[in-house]
Amino acid sequence: MENNLAHLRFVIAYNTSGMVGAKKSVEEIIDICKYSGFFGIEGDDEGIFAGKSVDELAKMGDQFKAAGLSIDTFHLPYKDPVLDDIATLYEVDRKKMVDRMKYWMERAAAVGSTIGILHPTTRKGYNVDIEGLDRICAQAGKTLQELLKFGEQFGFKIALENMLPYSGGRLGCKNEHMTRLYEENKHPNLGFCLDTGHSLVAHGPNAMSCYEAMKDHLIAFHMQDNAGDKDSHLQPGKGNYFWKDLFTRLNKTGFTGNVCVEAPPFTFGPDYSKEAWKNMFAELNGLVEKSLQ
Repeated sequence: MENNLAHLRFVIAYNTSGMVGAKKSVEEIIDICKYSGFFGIEGDDEGIFAGKSVDELAKMGDQFKAAGLSIDTFHLPYKDPVLDDIATLYEVDRKKMVDRMKYWMERAAAVGSTIGILHPTTRKGYNVDIEGLDRICAQAGKTLQELLKFGEQFGFKIALENMLPYSGGRLGCKNEHMTRLYEENKHPNLGFCLDTGHSLVAHGPNAMSCYEAMKDHLIAFHMQDNAGDKDSHLQPGKGNYFWKDLFTRLNKTGFTGNVCVEAPPFTFGPDYSKEAWKNMFAELNGLVEKSLQ
C-alpha cells in the first residue's frame, strides 16, 4: 500500500509533567524536538506558557518558528472540574469559565496556535442520563458559540475531544454526544480531536466507531495507547489500540495536520533523555510503516 503518511507531523504533548516536562526551558524543549525529529509541541496553560503576556508568548512562538518547529495546537484549560467546565449548569461559573477560555485562546493564537483542544466537560460525575442531555448540551452549546465567535478574529479553530466514560454517562464519552455537539453548533472553525486512548476505554473493541463518527470533521489528534482498562497514556503501539485500522484509514484521506502524541517514551522516566525521545519518534514512524504493509 502506498504510504501517504510518510511525513506525518508528530508533535510532543506539553500538557503534563510526564511528557516533555514542565520544568524544562524553551531552549531545552526546542533542543529535544530538533534532536529527536518531532515537529514541535502542543501547548498548554502551564509551565513555559503560564504567566506570560501576549507579547512574551509571541516571542516564544518566534523562537519555535526560527527552529523550524510549531505549536499549532494548544490544549485549552481542562484541569479544574468546575472552573474549566464548558457544560456547567451554573451560569455564574460558566461566565467565569468563558472569560478564562478567551484569555487562553488569545494567548494560544499569539504563540502561533491555530487549533484549541477543548473538553466537552471536565466533570467526572456528570451523567447526562440523570442530569438531562438536552440541558447539558444546551450549556455546552452556549459556551461553544461564544468561543467560536471570539476565535473568528484570530482564525482560531476549536477541536472537541472525545471523553472517558467515568460514571458511564459523561458528556463526550458516546459518539452520539460528539455528533450532536457538532450538528447543534456548526461553524467553519469547529471540529474534533480524536483521543485514541479515550476511545479505547470508552468503546473497547468498537473503538474505531469513534473515528468513524468524527472522521469528517477531524482537525486534531491525541495519539496514545492503553490496555483498554484505564487512561494509561502509553506510547502508541504499546497497548491494544487498533493502529493498523487507524493509519490505514488516515492513509486514504491523506491527513497532513500535526498529530500530538500524548504519551512519554516507553522507558524509564520521568526525566526522559533526548535519546529516548529520538527512539520514540523512530518507533512511531515504524508503527505507521508496519500498519500500511
